[in-house]
Amino acid sequence: MSDDPIPFNYPFVAGKELYYMAEAVFSGQIASNGAFTRRCQAELERRTGAEKVLLTHSCTAALELAALLCGVAPGHEVIMPSFTFVSTANAFVLRGATPVFVDIRPDTLNLDESLLEAAITPRTRAIVPVHYAGVACDMDAIMGIARAHGIPVIEDAAQGIEASYKGRALGTIGDLGCWSFHETKNLICGEGGALAVNDPALRERAQILWEKGTDRAAFERGEVDRYTWQDLGSSFAPSELIAGFLAAQLEEAEQITARRAATHRRYLEGLHDLEQAGKLQLPRVPADCGNNAHLFPLLLPTQEQRDALLSFLRGRGIGAVFHYIPLHDSPFARRAGYYTGPLPVTEDVSRRLARLPCYYELSPEQQQRVIDAVHAFFA
Repeated sequence: MSDDPIPFNYPFVAGKELYYMAEAVFSGQIASNGAFTRRCQAELERRTGAEKVLLTHSCTAALELAALLCGVAPGHEVIMPSFTFVSTANAFVLRGATPVFVDIRPDTLNLDESLLEAAITPRTRAIVPVHYAGVACDMDAIMGIARAHGIPVIEDAAQGIEASYKGRALGTIGDLGCWSFHETKNLICGEGGALAVNDPALRERAQILWEKGTDRAAFERGEVDRYTWQDLGSSFAPSELIAGFLAAQLEEAEQITARRAATHRRYLEGLHDLEQAGKLQLPRVPADCGNNAHLFPLLLPTQEQRDALLSFLRGRGIGAVFHYIPLHDSPFARRAGYYTGPLPVTEDVSRRLARLPCYYELSPEQQQRVIDAVHAFFA
């Protein structure tokens, strides 16, 4: 019906997801590191150009694996934006590091590269740019600063699968890159992620840590006669059921991305007049960024207008939502002593940002309802 609720997000099946999950069951292996895991890793390497990809059970796990690979430990600092999901910080705080929060740019809502140099200290162990909404950070500037100081870069590309910067896939530019396949992302498997290991010096150790700290991969290649505990590690790999679902999504990645891009364009066209009238600000995508249409955020002039718009849309059965509460000013950050002062752009954006429904099965008719409702609010 035309007045049925429109959720903010809805998980979807695009191809052979259920068939591949059944195939995994009947193959006799539903634990990790089977045929579907290897298929997904190979396909991600092919699609992104990454030399080595390890599938994980979440992007959080990929970030935690990256923290281990970079040797993050107590006394270290890790630079990141405050306008991000808590996993970005947790992965490094769990290793004893202190997050150093940097403000964001008002256009892309990404880490402000002009503030990066001033945040670096002798204790800085890693820099973690977050590609918000699948729009790339200024990776040339970030990598240049990082290389000048000898600091590894871990890309949080949780929202960045199928997006690019100057022709390079997000997640493949830094030393390490992390993707998410959570049910809210462009390509999904419920919970899932992957780590791109772009620094050749880290690849062998990454495999060991991924294999729970053992040299099992070397054993399977016939290089050792048994495998044993060699290093730190954990159970990072997903089950074959998850990998099977993701394998089917990867097969349909091009048409999934094209469909989301069409949704993004319809919003831009349908709401352009409101931006011209000064009612709101539409997403900004720099010319050198290949956008994957992950989110459609709006910036309202004030928090009061943002909150009123969200309430208005919910009243019409439309699942529009806010986004990140700044990490630097969170209760935990305050208790832990991570708050070192205001981040004015982050705080301002967080108060004024609203996200509209943007998912694979959102029909043009449903989307027009959303566009009409936003116009009705301002009318």
